[in-house]
Amino acid sequence: MRKREKFLAGLVLVGAAFLAACSNNSSTSSSNKQVMNTATSNEISTLDSSKYGDTTSSEVLQNSMEGLYRFDKKNQPQLAGASKVTRSKDQKVYTYTLRKDAKWSNGDPVVAQDYVTGWRRTVDPKNSSLDSDSYSIIKNGTKITQGKAPVSSLGIKALGKYKLQVTLANPIPYLPQILEGAQFYPQDTKVGKKLGSKYGTSADNLVYNGPFTVNGWTGSNLKWTLKKNPKYWNKKSVKIKRVNIQVIQTTNTGVNLFRSNSLDYVPLSSDFVKEYEHNKDYHTKVTPTNGYITFNLKRKATGNVHLRRAISLAINRKQLVDTILHAGKPATGQVAADFITDASTKKDYREAAGKMVSYNVKDARAEWKQAQKELGKKKMTLELLTSDIDDSKRVGEFIQSNLMKNLPGLTIRVRSIPLKSRLSNTTQHNYDFVFGTWQPSYEDPLDFLTVGGLFNLQQDYHNANFWKQINLAQTSYATEPTKRLNALIKAEQQLVTKDAFVAPLYQAGASYLLKPQIKGFQLSPYGNVAYYWNVTIK
Repeated sequence: MRKREKFLAGLVLVGAAFLAACSNNSSTSSSNKQVMNTATSNEISTLDSSKYGDTTSSEVLQNSMEGLYRFDKKNQPQLAGASKVTRSKDQKVYTYTLRKDAKWSNGDPVVAQDYVTGWRRTVDPKNSSLDSDSYSIIKNGTKITQGKAPVSSLGIKALGKYKLQVTLANPIPYLPQILEGAQFYPQDTKVGKKLGSKYGTSADNLVYNGPFTVNGWTGSNLKWTLKKNPKYWNKKSVKIKRVNIQVIQTTNTGVNLFRSNSLDYVPLSSDFVKEYEHNKDYHTKVTPTNGYITFNLKRKATGNVHLRRAISLAINRKQLVDTILHAGKPATGQVAADFITDASTKKDYREAAGKMVSYNVKDARAEWKQAQKELGKKKMTLELLTSDIDDSKRVGEFIQSNLMKNLPGLTIRVRSIPLKSRLSNTTQHNYDFVFGTWQPSYEDPLDFLTVGGLFNLQQDYHNANFWKQINLAQTSYATEPTKRLNALIKAEQQLVTKDAFVAPLYQAGASYLLKPQIKGFQLSPYGNVAYYWNVTIK
């Protein structure tokens, strides 16, 4: 992820570029310089692919590192770090021949052991990777993340310097898509051993094997540069020389820089979509990125299923999209619509699964009344945790207003903090319920139902039917599409409708302004991560 995204970020990213005072260039990019100015709304949390959990870190990693696969210009996965792959008859064992010309930015060859090192670090419970659940597809991955098997038992083996064997837990149709993600990147074994806990904590504490190297990030500052990597095996295909990036959280600043030609690309927050939707530089698309809230089951109030159902039913999703976001569409379930074609029906999964969340004040109040009775309280105060970017705060305020209007006696306080802190607070169970967004890593319902931004899912959610259906979809029904579909639908119904562990809100729209001279710019197929390796400035 990329995915994983890969993980949780602000609702719609807000972009900007180097301020003129911070840049050597006072005008926008030119073709002879092949320099692009852009930005993001959040800081990098880490460049350690075993520990990242946010969109900005994922974006930087995806532009500077490379795994066995990489997305091409049409967002299709193609072999990248590997030049050849063979598959066993039972579709469980994949053998990759690595590129002998693939190098790390320090000149070290990228070898099979580097993949073993990276994957084992990510799946190791002691590293608390937010993407370790992705390894459920790999033999013994789930047992390792649960502390029930040694890290060395993971289904990955170096058969030689440039020969890598990957053994799956079960056959899956989406392996190339998921292995493209940052959580499956290799890590220079020598460098990792040398740096220890410093690995990935700054641009200098890392080496890169992708199209760009990261420069100028100290671990806490708000600007950095992607520079063309001279050691990259496919460097001839990379035309752009440098991408200057800075964190700016206000869209107004970014838009002003774009209009003054100091910025080439600016993602638009919701309040600017209406103003610019007819501008020639405006672009938009509905993405499979989720906006959602999840609940802390360890706290008494939010551990009550009737309270969780009441909150989900009391939120007007259509009004949220129409009046606050101005892009995207209301969610009808945890799994995104218009994204996954089911193998058995050849139709969209969401169409087969049906609507699992709705806005119904009458039903919400009935659930709320039951929650009040079981909790022994007529009045309650809950805290909603969000990140501090503008759109996240606006969504938080909308949820606050809806709930306090529709559930009399409920008071909602919104706590908006920097994304890195929000991630930490959620992991540490320091919240009642939390709003976030998440972009998928591959085109399968399992990604939405077992990862999906679902903080503390395996740790806190113990419904036997849900995990039974997930296990069936992963194992017994792995090659039986119709049975697998039914199991996935049952699992989603349990998670979303019956237990309301998560309340899906919307599918995010990615809206942005882009200078016409920027060619080959693309967003990931899963959300709003920007890819720069195909960019050319005319």
